[in-house]
Amino acid sequence: MKTIQMTIDEPLLTEVDRVSQALKTNRSEFIREALKLALQRQKILELERRHAEGYARYPVQAQEFAIAESDLVWGDS
Repeated sequence: MKTIQMTIDEPLLTEVDRVSQALKTNRSEFIREALKLALQRQKILELERRHAEGYARYPVQAQEFAIAESDLVWGDS
């Protein structure tokens, strides 16, 4: 683990301390978890962006997901 120094405004720090105390954790652990969640969110947003970009480049064709009528039959008919 590495110690860092950061600047944070007082109202935000007060809220972080309040929530950390309510969760029975410390400021550092709370901020670490918040950063992990923010990084996960960014990763998801990037994947969604790439996904949308792929579909924009290669749109779904009219019959691409069409299901044959015979595949819709269930059971003995």
